[in-house]
Amino acid sequence: MPPIPELEEIRMAQILDAGLITLTRKGVAKTTLDDICKTVGLSKGGLVHYYKTKRILFSAVFREFFKRIFQRSAETMAAFESPLDQLLSYDWLYDPDDPQASMGYPLLLDLMSLAAHDEEYQQIMEEWIHNWVKLLSAALEKGISQNVFKQMNVTDVARSISAIYQGIATRWYLAGDSHTRQWAIDTYKRGILGVLSPFMT
Repeated sequence: MPPIPELEEIRMAQILDAGLITLTRKGVAKTTLDDICKTVGLSKGGLVHYYKTKRILFSAVFREFFKRIFQRSAETMAAFESPLDQLLSYDWLYDPDDPQASMGYPLLLDLMSLAAHDEEYQQIMEEWIHNWVKLLSAALEKGISQNVFKQMNVTDVARSISAIYQGIATRWYLAGDSHTRQWAIDTYKRGILGVLSPFMT
């Protein structure tokens, strides 16, 4: 009997969810396909029917997680009318009780480590950065059209804002005892307002 596309999609989504859970808990270096099989309740043969190798599966897990993060980010930004408020709407990135944030940092740091020595993972990292820049650029362009911001090199400014978020997030996550949540929120807002100050109308 040929595979049923809807069931195949459901099974692949279940595998990706299991991959997200397992990679977050154990890390890339310690996770095996058997670990993910146990989490999803599939045999190894069943798993490799959908994802032939660990590398293919891990790449798919990273991309799936980042897709979810960008959807969450777009929805959060859309809740604010002001373009400036949209650019400053990422307090949730520094919330240790937020499920996506707590899952995201181990995955992001694993990906950064892999990307340092592997072209395929570097490409995923570049996609991650590109998508952040694109998301932030949309808010900057909206601000220019509404005369909230002056003309600027939107891509360069969006890159700067993205780098502020990522740098502060990494410091907060890895050294949270000395870099508190409030420090992270205050610092990212000061940093972004500083970048934007020459362009405020």
